[in-house]
Amino acid sequence: MAELLSTKIHETLPEKYVRPETQRPLFSEVITGTKIPIIDLKSPVDQIISQIAHASQSYGFFQVVNHGIPDELLLKVMAIAIEFFRLPAEEKEKLYTDDPTKKVRLSTSFNVARETVHNWRDYLRMHCYPLEKFMPEWPSRPDLFKEVISTYCKEVRQLGMKLLGAISLSLGLEEDYIKEALGEQEQHMAVNFYPQCPEPELTYGLPAHTDPNALTILLQDPEVAGLHVLKEGKWIAVDPLPGALVINIGDQLQALSNGRYKSVWHRAVVNSSKERLSVASFLCPSNSALVSPAKKLTEITPPVYRDYTYDEYYKKFWSRNLDQEHCLELFKS
Repeated sequence: MAELLSTKIHETLPEKYVRPETQRPLFSEVITGTKIPIIDLKSPVDQIISQIAHASQSYGFFQVVNHGIPDELLLKVMAIAIEFFRLPAEEKEKLYTDDPTKKVRLSTSFNVARETVHNWRDYLRMHCYPLEKFMPEWPSRPDLFKEVISTYCKEVRQLGMKLLGAISLSLGLEEDYIKEALGEQEQHMAVNFYPQCPEPELTYGLPAHTDPNALTILLQDPEVAGLHVLKEGKWIAVDPLPGALVINIGDQLQALSNGRYKSVWHRAVVNSSKERLSVASFLCPSNSALVSPAKKLTEITPPVYRDYTYDEYYKKFWSRNLDQEHCLELFKS
């Protein structure tokens, strides 16, 4: 079993985390101070829909405020997550596995068994829908973990469905088109812990990747930045906006929108003075859902991608390295 980073303090960066020179983050070239679009979900509906259309085409990312999830709950989620990673090593080891098929798993890096260079993160990955099916397997410590995280999961799902409706409308489709096309959607969560790193310029928390699912809702650490998004060949730092959630378009929405909306490359970098936490929630098509560009969108532009099941896509995604070519390239028409 690989060792969790969160079990000890590291004075030096172990060799297996050092990226080749051509693959390092180059912090001096990252653009800071720019704002990715912020969408106020209390705005008039027409305004929300046009802002989503613009953000999904130009960035593949946007932030939402007034999203309906109480600030107090967001703070509780972050607090219980950090408590989890501070549990004694023997407690965490009970949940440790390198098997990506496990529905609840604590692991490190991304795909330890396949990688040549590791990533500076530990993570707890859990299936969250239907809750009654998966919750019994979740960690029972810290004491309030199941209660806080299950409350958050329900809120996130509600928000996600609302956003999918708005994304559908922004593409000129029926409001429930995407929800129906994706079937009974699964929901997963990754609680990411990026410890302090002695040499952050040599490694990543997560290297550049796109998300294989449909929609990701990210709760960022309100105090510590670390998310970068690629736009027009440049990395942009996405500074945390307290109370906001970061939304990004996943590969399945790029396929469904016939390439109009972008599932963009993003990465997590680490920090020498502070640990960082993030909680990513993923809405995924049901495994048997047939993903194909919406017919209405192929009347003008021929289909960019062939039809495939989400199961086929997901298996392909996990059999590769995270930072290989965009997995969607393998599904072009």
